[in-house]
Amino acid sequence: MDQQEYRVTVIRSRRRTIGIEISKPDEVTVRVPLRCPETEIRKALAERKDWIAKHLEKVRQREAEAQGLPPVSAEEIRRLADRARVYLPARVRMFAGLIGVTYGRITIRNQHTRWGSCSSKGNLNFNCLLMLCPPQVIDYVVVHELCHRKELNHSPRFWAEVERILPEYRTYEKWLKKNGHVLMARAARNE
Repeated sequence: MDQQEYRVTVIRSRRRTIGIEISKPDEVTVRVPLRCPETEIRKALAERKDWIAKHLEKVRQREAEAQGLPPVSAEEIRRLADRARVYLPARVRMFAGLIGVTYGRITIRNQHTRWGSCSSKGNLNFNCLLMLCPPQVIDYVVVHELCHRKELNHSPRFWAEVERILPEYRTYEKWLKKNGHVLMARAARNE
């Protein structure tokens, strides 16, 4: 694949390494340290050329799968968000007690790339599209984010904590990886 077939967005921040990610079928995001020279960015793109091509194709296939399904309407997104504002805090309360952690504010959004997140202050964000997932998958995302209250990373200790609460978490994680992109793509088509 030639670089002309996709757009490159460079994001500079206080990081130490170069990271490449793909979430759109025609865009590659390169996250780099603040003073990273353009030559290093071009070199990283050239070295990861095959990886980029493979993952761009995956994203394109996912988008094609979603095209055959009806988009999630703005009204449906509002209803999902309303349901999530009731359902998710109850699940968070229950699992926080099991894990033995506290948490801050819970925010519900319609996101395009994430199912949930946890800030260093303990504030939790969840995607309203979770309400289209099976209950066990929703619980997995809740547990995943709450376990970040103990480990704000994805270390072996973090995954051990997730497994302690949900021994079969890999099944739900796999479901999200297989199906989640279609849900997000359906919602993104509405914009």
